[in-house]
Amino acid sequence: MSDLKAGVPCLSATIPQLIKSAGEHFGDKVFIVDGNYQLSFNQLLTQSRQLAAALLSRGFQSGDRAAIWAPNMYQWVIAALGIQTAGGVLVTINTRYKGSEAADLLRRGSVSILFSIGDFINVNYPKMLATEDIGDVQEIVVFNDSIEGHSSWENFNRSGEEYLTKYGSEKLDQRIDEIKPTDLSDILFTSGTTGSPKGVMTSHEQNIRTFKIWTDLLGLNENDRYLVINPFFHSFGYKAGILAGLMRGTTLLPHQVFDPEIILQRIESEKITIMPGPPTLFQSILSSPNRHKFNISSLSKATTGAAVIPVELITKMREDLGISTVLTAYGLTESCGLVSMCRHEDSDEIVATTSGRAIPGIELNCIDENGKIAAPGTFGEIVVRGFNVMHGYFENSTATAETIDDQGWLHTGDIGCLDIHGNLSITDRLKDMFITGGFNCYPAEIEKQLTQHPFIASCAVIGIPDERLGEVAMAWVVLEDNCDLDEQQLINWSRDHIANYKVPRQVKIVKTLPLNASGKVLKTELRRAAII
Repeated sequence: MSDLKAGVPCLSATIPQLIKSAGEHFGDKVFIVDGNYQLSFNQLLTQSRQLAAALLSRGFQSGDRAAIWAPNMYQWVIAALGIQTAGGVLVTINTRYKGSEAADLLRRGSVSILFSIGDFINVNYPKMLATEDIGDVQEIVVFNDSIEGHSSWENFNRSGEEYLTKYGSEKLDQRIDEIKPTDLSDILFTSGTTGSPKGVMTSHEQNIRTFKIWTDLLGLNENDRYLVINPFFHSFGYKAGILAGLMRGTTLLPHQVFDPEIILQRIESEKITIMPGPPTLFQSILSSPNRHKFNISSLSKATTGAAVIPVELITKMREDLGISTVLTAYGLTESCGLVSMCRHEDSDEIVATTSGRAIPGIELNCIDENGKIAAPGTFGEIVVRGFNVMHGYFENSTATAETIDDQGWLHTGDIGCLDIHGNLSITDRLKDMFITGGFNCYPAEIEKQLTQHPFIASCAVIGIPDERLGEVAMAWVVLEDNCDLDEQQLINWSRDHIANYKVPRQVKIVKTLPLNASGKVLKTELRRAAII
């Protein structure tokens, strides 16, 4: 790719080049502020190399996979960039996953080393894996606790320092030099209609090029202080957060737990200037009874999306919250997280009712049921082609072929239309996906997990409206003969076995599910009955 080169952070060709260029350009400027801990761009360069050396000391090879299972914290950043500096591939795990869900990704991703938090919100993450089959994982490194049988963060990093002292930096430098722009940088697992998460593979150059564009369109710069609420395990938290900050010299402030009042406090006390997030975040802030007690005048930039947005919300973000730049965007993990984006000159109505226009360098269309390009204003499946389309699904060539056609078009499964100016409006989802508080929920995945309950014969899940979260799961359940299970018992069971954002908020026990002639559940009837 001709416009990428070493030497300028946002024009780096690989993530290790990006880290090095950011260290040289921004030096002692603070990159991460996490409580009382601060990390400069120079220190990040040193510590990511040290962690990479620790991996090399364990025989970690180029292309090997290492995972992170932790909330937003400075160790997450060092671990991720250290993995990539060692030529490895980063695998991220949702912090809301239960042990069985995390173990499934570790096995299927052939992960060799796991970095994890110890205790977080009354849960001990390594202990959740104690009775699980975690496949090829040889070592668990714990960020914040000393847990018997696992490596501590301090000792792991010390082993990297010892490796560099003993062998020098030649082997590590050689490993970094061997990393190509087209090499995989990460595998992020995303769910689908099959009910099993699929590993999306993307490369160094794809991600850097995509979020160079995002930072250009937003106007991110080295004077910004960025409250990163989107989780790092999600493509947007990691790529529009960590990578974008490295490109532009932006100071990142990781945030772990959603609480509108705490967020307002942080904006005031830490002079936050930029805060991307789902619409529910800004709706919660606007409805906070104590909002006017805080001075949030520093906040000048925001991006949102992932749901239908009332025009009034965008207007209130600009007028009531004083955010001068409010932009919406659309993307999916399979497109490096970004497909389209609004521009600064767009009206409140365009920002609220569309996801903007295709980012430079890619093609965006809507196609009808015959695969023909739909006319402006006509609804069809959204398809994308260009540099940001994933390499494919990890070890799943069948699913890859079903998603990317022989002409290179990525079929998103989302329904939308383009206006005459190329602005994209999203209206529905072929895959029945719904969004809970910014998290994608896939009915097939939840259904698969619910049917593990011994009393459930069959079930169907739909998304129903929720004032706070946008949409939540509702489960329609058919029980096995002679089994007794009430709605609350199933909800309680789900909380123990399923990530909490996927737990049904409503359950309806029924004798049968409505089926069509081919035996498929008629979810349109379920949605209609849910409204009545």
